[in-house]
Amino acid sequence: MMSIALPLTALLAFSAYTVSVMLQAEQSLIDFGISLMSRPDTAQVVIDLYLLATLAGVWMVKDARSRGQSVWSVVPYLLLTAVFVSVGPLLYLVMRGVRERRKAVAKCSQIL
Repeated sequence: MMSIALPLTALLAFSAYTVSVMLQAEQSLIDFGISLMSRPDTAQVVIDLYLLATLAGVWMVKDARSRGQSVWSVVPYLLLTAVFVSVGPLLYLVMRGVRERRKAVAKCSQIL
Protein backbone atom coordinates (compact mmCIF):
# COMPACT_ATOMS: atom_id res chain seq x y z
CA MET A 1 0.00 0.00 0.00
CA MET A 2 1.39 3.35 -1.07
CA SER A 3 1.68 6.20 1.40
CA ILE A 4 0.04 9.44 0.29
CA ALA A 5 2.11 11.65 2.62
CA LEU A 6 4.89 12.52 0.18
CA PRO A 7 2.80 13.19 -2.95
CA LEU A 8 0.19 15.06 -0.88
CA THR A 9 2.82 17.27 0.76
CA ALA A 10 4.44 18.00 -2.61
CA LEU A 11 1.05 18.67 -4.21
CA LEU A 12 -0.07 21.10 -1.50
CA ALA A 13 3.27 22.94 -1.33
CA PHE A 14 3.68 23.24 -5.10
CA SER A 15 0.04 24.21 -5.66
CA ALA A 16 0.22 26.91 -2.99
CA TYR A 17 3.42 28.26 -4.50
CA THR A 18 1.92 28.18 -8.00
CA VAL A 19 -1.19 30.10 -6.88
CA SER A 20 0.99 32.65 -5.09
CA VAL A 21 3.17 33.20 -8.15
CA MET A 22 0.18 33.43 -10.50
CA LEU A 23 -1.50 36.04 -8.28
CA GLN A 24 1.66 38.17 -8.39
CA ALA A 25 2.43 37.65 -12.08
CA GLU A 26 2.42 40.64 -14.36
CA GLN A 27 1.59 38.58 -17.45
CA SER A 28 -0.79 35.80 -18.40
CA LEU A 29 0.23 32.16 -18.30
CA ILE A 30 0.18 32.06 -22.12
CA ASP A 31 2.41 35.15 -22.41
CA PHE A 32 4.79 33.61 -19.90
CA GLY A 33 4.95 30.40 -21.95
CA ILE A 34 5.59 32.33 -25.16
CA SER A 35 8.41 34.27 -23.52
CA LEU A 36 9.98 31.04 -22.27
CA MET A 37 9.88 29.52 -25.76
CA SER A 38 11.43 32.62 -27.37
CA ARG A 39 14.95 31.80 -26.11
CA PRO A 40 16.78 28.55 -26.89
CA ASP A 41 18.03 28.02 -23.33
CA THR A 42 14.63 28.34 -21.66
CA ALA A 43 12.90 26.54 -24.55
CA GLN A 44 15.17 23.54 -23.92
CA VAL A 45 14.00 23.40 -20.30
CA VAL A 46 10.33 23.69 -21.30
CA ILE A 47 10.69 20.96 -23.94
CA ASP A 48 12.46 18.71 -21.43
CA LEU A 49 9.70 19.35 -18.88
CA TYR A 50 6.95 18.46 -21.35
CA LEU A 51 8.77 15.31 -22.48
CA LEU A 52 8.76 14.24 -18.85
CA ALA A 53 5.08 15.24 -18.56
CA THR A 54 4.31 13.05 -21.58
CA LEU A 55 6.07 10.11 -19.95
CA ALA A 56 4.09 10.72 -16.76
CA GLY A 57 0.88 10.80 -18.81
CA VAL A 58 1.69 7.50 -20.48
CA TRP A 59 2.47 5.99 -17.08
CA MET A 60 -0.83 7.26 -15.60
CA VAL A 61 -2.82 5.71 -18.45
CA LYS A 62 -1.00 2.37 -18.18
CA ASP A 63 -1.30 2.36 -14.40
CA ALA A 64 -5.02 3.11 -14.51
CA ARG A 65 -5.59 0.33 -17.05
CA SER A 66 -3.62 -2.15 -14.93
CA ARG A 67 -5.90 -1.26 -11.99
CA GLY A 68 -9.05 -1.88 -14.02
CA GLN A 69 -9.93 1.78 -14.60
CA SER A 70 -10.88 3.30 -17.91
CA VAL A 71 -8.64 5.69 -19.80
CA TRP A 72 -11.34 8.33 -19.31
CA SER A 73 -10.73 8.28 -15.57
CA VAL A 74 -7.24 9.68 -16.22
CA VAL A 75 -8.32 12.55 -18.51
CA PRO A 76 -8.64 15.17 -15.71
CA TYR A 77 -5.10 14.35 -14.55
CA LEU A 78 -3.80 14.59 -18.11
CA LEU A 79 -5.43 18.00 -18.54
CA LEU A 80 -3.87 19.23 -15.31
CA THR A 81 -0.53 17.85 -16.47
CA ALA A 82 -0.81 19.74 -19.76
CA VAL A 83 -1.21 23.06 -17.91
CA PHE A 84 0.57 22.65 -14.56
CA VAL A 85 2.91 19.74 -15.37
CA SER A 86 3.57 18.39 -11.84
CA VAL A 87 0.07 18.85 -10.46
CA GLY A 88 -1.54 16.12 -12.59
CA PRO A 89 0.77 13.24 -11.66
CA LEU A 90 0.94 14.32 -8.00
CA LEU A 91 -2.85 14.44 -7.73
CA TYR A 92 -3.07 11.07 -9.49
CA LEU A 93 -0.68 9.55 -6.92
CA VAL A 94 -2.67 11.02 -4.03
CA MET A 95 -5.98 9.76 -5.38
CA ARG A 96 -4.50 6.34 -6.16
CA GLY A 97 -3.27 6.11 -2.58
CA VAL A 98 -6.69 7.11 -1.24
CA ARG A 99 -8.37 4.41 -3.36
CA GLU A 100 -5.85 1.80 -2.15
CA ARG A 101 -6.53 2.74 1.48
CA ARG A 102 -10.28 2.51 1.00
CA LYS A 103 -9.92 -0.93 -0.56
CA ALA A 104 -7.67 -2.10 2.28
CA VAL A 105 -10.10 -0.80 4.91
CA ALA A 106 -13.04 -2.46 3.14
CA LYS A 107 -11.13 -5.72 2.90
CA CYS A 108 -10.23 -5.61 6.62
CA SER A 109 -13.82 -4.89 7.61
CA GLN A 110 -15.01 -7.88 5.57
CA ILE A 111 -12.56 -10.15 7.38
CA LEU A 112 -13.74 -8.98 10.80
